[in-house]
Amino acid sequence: MTDFSLPSLRAAAAMVHAQMPPTPQYAWPLLAARTGCDLWVKHENHLPTGAFKARGAITYIDWLRRTHPHVSGIITATRGNHGQAQARAATAAGLGITILVPHGNAQEKNAAMRAFGATLIEHGHDFDSAKAEAMRLSQEQGLYMVPPYHEELVRGVASYGLELFDAVADIDTVYVPVGCGSGLCGTIAARDALGLKTKVVGVVSAHVDAAKRSFDEGRLVANPTAYTFADGVAVCTPVQAALDYFGPRADRFVAVTDDEVAEAIRIYWEDTHNLAEGAGAVALAALIQEKEAMAGKRVAVILSGGNGDRSQMAEILGGATPRVHQDMRKAI
Repeated sequence: MTDFSLPSLRAAAAMVHAQMPPTPQYAWPLLAARTGCDLWVKHENHLPTGAFKARGAITYIDWLRRTHPHVSGIITATRGNHGQAQARAATAAGLGITILVPHGNAQEKNAAMRAFGATLIEHGHDFDSAKAEAMRLSQEQGLYMVPPYHEELVRGVASYGLELFDAVADIDTVYVPVGCGSGLCGTIAARDALGLKTKVVGVVSAHVDAAKRSFDEGRLVANPTAYTFADGVAVCTPVQAALDYFGPRADRFVAVTDDEVAEAIRIYWEDTHNLAEGAGAVALAALIQEKEAMAGKRVAVILSGGNGDRSQMAEILGGATPRVHQDMRKAI
């Protein structure tokens, strides 16, 4: 198992900070009034790729270059933020990168991945289909397959947890979006390395809740479909290694609907003038769902990314909830 001790996480954070500064955590007064708690927002939307995944890519590519020095190219699957992060880090390290995304993926995320140097291939209608094709192509083309979850990704992502806990004392609860699990596991690793008692809560889409059901049942449970506009948490099959780590360490999971997520995006804009993508807003949506239980407590939410397509954001800010997933269901 990778070393998640405090010295190891501090070293990973130093590697991350050599390429990008820490992100801020702000206590927005309008959000505090709305939720009834002392609320801090960790702004991972302020990173160079617009999302927290940039951190783990730095430590992962460093590990890959040290342990597999003959690798010349990598391949991975993504809904966008993981791909942007890997493309940025791989290109900087002189590696080629191919990325698989499902059909219908956010076009602006696709454009960003290409801009960071990736060759982009569309395949299937959900993340899991794209991942299966990436694994096949890795064998066919001799490319190194970067998984959506890896302990070296967690080491890098844990740097945002260290930043948050170093800056804000006595946090009772932190809400973390959960896709494949690096954000949740990184937050837990930082908490445990610092010896804190903060409760860490995973947040998923109510429409793609396999991670929550896996946590609740103590075994891997898959979801048949991934139809939610919050694409960063649209993962049908959780990662066993992530479940093994967060299973005994997370406090609980909360599932939020697309309507709740859309409302959280509007609240972020109204109260902070930050634009969160769907997955980036799920943590705030979960807190709002539980605000009576959290009243008066010091709470943090991870705004994990801000890479929403303009047309989708315009629809949400106009008061609607995107229903693209219903159209996709009919097309399959």
